Amino acid sequence: MSMDASIPPALRRLIRATVAWLNSWWRLLQFAVLMLPLAFSPASYRGANRNLLARHIVRDTAPNLAWYGVLSALVSLVLIRIVVVTSQSYGLSRFALEMVVRVLVLELIPLTAAAFVALRTTLPAGLEFSQSRSSAESTSEAELRQEFFPRVAAGVFAVWMLAAVSCVMTLVLAYLTLYGFTPWALPGYTRVVGQVFNPAVALILVLKIVFFSFAVGLIPMASSFYFNSSYRAKVTHGLYDMVRLFAVMLLIEIASLMGNYY
Repeated sequence: MSMDASIPPALRRLIRATVAWLNSWWRLLQFAVLMLPLAFSPASYRGANRNLLARHIVRDTAPNLAWYGVLSALVSLVLIRIVVVTSQSYGLSRFALEMVVRVLVLELIPLTAAAFVALRTTLPAGLEFSQSRSSAESTSEAELRQEFFPRVAAGVFAVWMLAAVSCVMTLVLAYLTLYGFTPWALPGYTRVVGQVFNPAVALILVLKIVFFSFAVGLIPMASSFYFNSSYRAKVTHGLYDMVRLFAVMLLIEIASLMGNYY
């Protein structure tokens, strides 16, 4: 009796699924290693490559920045008002600003910015690009530099820009909601915000945004790089990328919460 025959079918399926899962993450790591030298190579930012990179960055960032800026401002105003009213009703008004900064700026805005870019740009663009490729076996360095790297870099930059602009806008809206159009509360406001953004918290926020952007930029394009046309024809391609992307984002968010509050 062979060893394969002695293994129950359910266990064999579990083993195959585990091997395929580990292989997919290994391929993602390999793709990230391929993109890393291109990011530090001067040739990626010269001549036609520079124009191509700029076109992808503008196309992926400008529309998202406009829509996300409006939605983020509206949601932030509503949440700020809820926090302020709730704090006043419990006699905790002096903690309202700190709660707004911690809930919105530290946690919600980076997560929603990454999710917004992923759903509107990188996941649809990655699926569309993968379906247009005839083979995953003959990828040259020129194609990596001209086709893959600009799309990855544009997704990464879009997350950075949306998160940075939204964080600043939320801080401004929080000041105007709490104190109105007066400059006299600015010293107390900056003191409270500075107490929240100590070096450790600021570093965790920056690292979270960076890792979010890497996940949003790399995961959809890694699938386009490795999977062949028979796989790309399946409807599950985009769903698989979405599940894996949001699983990574959830792990990053959990790690940041542990770093901030434990």
